[in-house]
Amino acid sequence: MTAVESPNQVQRKTTLAEVAAMAEVSLATASKALNNQPRVSDATRRRVIAAAEKLSYVPNSQAQSLISGRTNSIGVITSDLTGRFCTPILLGAEDELGVTSNTVLLCNARGDALLEHKHLEFLLSRNVDGLLIVGDETDTRPHLTVPNHVPVVYVYAPSDDESDCSIVCDNVEAGAMAVEHLLSCGKRKIAIIGGSNTKPNAHNLLLGSPSAAKARLDGALKALHEAGLEPAGPVRFSEWTESWGRAATRLLLDQGVDFDAVICQSDGIARGCMDVLRERSLAIPSQVAVIGHDNRQLLAPDADPPLTSIDNCSEEMGHVAARALLDAINGRPHHGVEYISCRLVQRESTLPM
Repeated sequence: MTAVESPNQVQRKTTLAEVAAMAEVSLATASKALNNQPRVSDATRRRVIAAAEKLSYVPNSQAQSLISGRTNSIGVITSDLTGRFCTPILLGAEDELGVTSNTVLLCNARGDALLEHKHLEFLLSRNVDGLLIVGDETDTRPHLTVPNHVPVVYVYAPSDDESDCSIVCDNVEAGAMAVEHLLSCGKRKIAIIGGSNTKPNAHNLLLGSPSAAKARLDGALKALHEAGLEPAGPVRFSEWTESWGRAATRLLLDQGVDFDAVICQSDGIARGCMDVLRERSLAIPSQVAVIGHDNRQLLAPDADPPLTSIDNCSEEMGHVAARALLDAINGRPHHGVEYISCRLVQRESTLPM
């Protein structure tokens, strides 16, 4: 007669010692390999992981925490969970952290400093091993005061403490990239419509602000100057919206500015700009080429015509930030600002020569 296993009978779990024996390494080496700690060769790490998979080894999280002094949990605080840049950053971080044994605790501060502080206290009370702080603007943000043993990585909005690790988009490069692409399309009379301007001077340019608008303008002006050019018409700033794109384009046309291309500092501005160009029977891109920024999937591909745009590579920011945090948790902290390169996404609103 075949014995029937009782449903209450619990199958014995594989131990770390059995994994170490199969991989022919010490218990300590097996533990380091499975916890992605340094001083383990790649070949040894692969052998230990293969043994763990073959034996269906499931780590005992409580025992791991007692041995390592870690909780294998990471706290993430966002400024705006629904923000257009936050989601891809979180997806990138999740991809990176998902292959580890870490649990992610996500909190949304909704742009409220007091709520952010409450979330921070909660995450520290849970003894998280590290923190990712995801901003929704490119302006610098205040450094967070946390215990020295808890590493923090700031994403998108850099910390105002230069010794902190901050991962941000290279908006200066983005501005230059837009100009260089239009030059490659044979355009020489390039107008610029700016986004938000919080610190204007008499000439409508930004002073001392690290915002995306100023950084993108800096990059564009540098590329124009290197080509021996100036912007076509005045550079104006207002909002990141389609309505501002329409208003600014009408101003350029009504004031008789001669231009054959427009750099719009957001895809929304670009959509508004193209609305007015079509109203005035100006062909895009043969008479006026248009390029946007951010490569928003709800705006750029479905524009008329489809909009060429500079992609912030937000998901890559999330990947890089998560790797930097894991490095810091393992005793290899990063310091300073790391800029993530953007990429050009060519569509029909610009055509190369």
